[in-house]
Amino acid sequence: MTATPDHKVVVITGTSSGIGNLTARTLARAGNTVYAGMRATTGRNAARVAELAAFSKEEKADVRALEMDVQDDESVRQAIARIVSEQGRLDVVIHNAGHMVLGPAEAFTPEQLGDPYDVNVLSTQRVNRHALPVMRSQGSGLLVWVASSSTRGGHPPFLAPYFAAKAAMDALAESYAAEIIKFGIDTVIVVPGAYTSGTNHFLHAGTPADTERAAQYDAAYGTLRDTMEHALTDIFPEGRAVDKVADEIARVVDLPAGRRPFRVHVDPSKDGSEVVSAVNDRIRAEFYHRIGIQELLPEQAGL
Repeated sequence: MTATPDHKVVVITGTSSGIGNLTARTLARAGNTVYAGMRATTGRNAARVAELAAFSKEEKADVRALEMDVQDDESVRQAIARIVSEQGRLDVVIHNAGHMVLGPAEAFTPEQLGDPYDVNVLSTQRVNRHALPVMRSQGSGLLVWVASSSTRGGHPPFLAPYFAAKAAMDALAESYAAEIIKFGIDTVIVVPGAYTSGTNHFLHAGTPADTERAAQYDAAYGTLRDTMEHALTDIFPEGRAVDKVADEIARVVDLPAGRRPFRVHVDPSKDGSEVVSAVNDRIRAEFYHRIGIQELLPEQAGL
């Protein structure tokens, strides 16, 4: 099945579970051709591939599991090449792959600090360098960056490497937005809150390699740290599921090119990120006007 001009060819990173998997299904139900990127499609994620195949058949939806290890440039190159070979175009890239870590910042080795940065930031660069030439030649496209309210909201401690990486990704997305707009490529930053269910973020979170150093924090912070996840859960209103993030991504993908919002928040806990981001984006827009480069702002900038 090939996507029609009315529907889009989409690739999503990190779709073995959580937001990525839900978004792949939601966009496919809407009639788009969705490539669900994940690694180890013939290994530990083989069951996820089978589930997507069954979903595709049952729902008559076009979602295709795609071998794509975002930490491997050659894997990314082959994945994008397959999409273009099969579809002749690529309309939407959704940067969703992410990895969380839990523990005192001091107890992570410098190398460990680089791990979430590689998954959350460098992976987007690998994908962009293979996907953007296709979009630029088309004169159209959309990059969706799945960010985090932790970038500017009231984020808790003991997640520093993850939060630092997400902040870097957000800054990278802002710069990319201005640098690709003249090629007809939109940018949307989707900002979920700290959903503690419906994803595997906390379940699969990494821990510090320096366990001796980490243990030195237990007496002062152990009880507080152990209750933090429960406290995050408690501030979420009942009935607010992570599939709302997938719905919001599908909504912005379906909007007309050039009319999409620059940033949208899906944060039932209201941790303050939306307020800070609104100020940040307004200041950025005003600065662009002051230095005469306002043509690099999307129509919805600062909104």
